[in-house]
Amino acid sequence: MFTGLVEDVGVVVSAEQRSDSVALGIRPQRIALADLAVGESMCHDGACLTVTEVGSDAYRVLAGAETLARTTLGGLRVGGRVNLERSLRVGDRLGGHWVTGHIDATGELAARDDRGSNLVLGIRAPRALLRYIVEKGSIAVAGVSLTVNAVEDDERGGFSVAIIPHTRDHTTLGDLALGDRINLEVDILAKHVEKLVKP
Repeated sequence: MFTGLVEDVGVVVSAEQRSDSVALGIRPQRIALADLAVGESMCHDGACLTVTEVGSDAYRVLAGAETLARTTLGGLRVGGRVNLERSLRVGDRLGGHWVTGHIDATGELAARDDRGSNLVLGIRAPRALLRYIVEKGSIAVAGVSLTVNAVEDDERGGFSVAIIPHTRDHTTLGDLALGDRINLEVDILAKHVEKLVKP
């Protein structure tokens, strides 16, 4: 379980393509490698992966076929940047919202409006996800917990979020360009409620 409050932006130091998976080497900037343990969960642009090795300059994870099919991780290249968050500990403050690290789908950056103190991003999402996205609700975008500003319920389908300078400076969201794919995880509570109320 995660909160969507990004702790660090890591750098991809290796990306080894295997038959149905990709082995990634990640060098964190602020998270100490000595604090990481093999077997622990770490969120990468919103996708939960298991640490498989901790080296002197980086740690390694494996993104399997299901992860590659649902996320942007298969497109990571050496030198790329990725949002990182360690799993929530019992007793930690929950400053974002409940994030599982299980990506629902990818969206596409459709608009970018830099207003100085705020960067407003318009994200096109699969229509199947729009029913879970509500104005002033929470959503994880590339692993970042954000508040939805508005939802466009038209045939193009999408929503907008505003990024404050701190978030822009401490995540990869400020790097996004039009057309970029983005990992999305909708509020898990909405999905549970939907299932419970179905006849």
